[in-house]
Amino acid sequence: MLPLTLATLGEECEIKKVGGNAELKKHLEDLGIVAGQKITVVSETSGNLIVNVKETRIALDRAMATKIMI
Repeated sequence: MLPLTLATLGEECEIKKVGGNAELKKHLEDLGIVAGQKITVVSETSGNLIVNVKETRIALDRAMATKIMI
């Protein structure tokens, strides 16, 4: 497993695990970022990511992205 920050740009990956505290997990779950879901990194700037999940683009800061394992 690797953190989402190491994903190849444009490659579709499957989320294996979401870490962090309960509040962060709930927030990511509300955005559709859960284990088993497909995710694609669309853009990366200074460690911050824009990802595509369920046909929706979501901006994630580096701290959140490191909690998402692919």
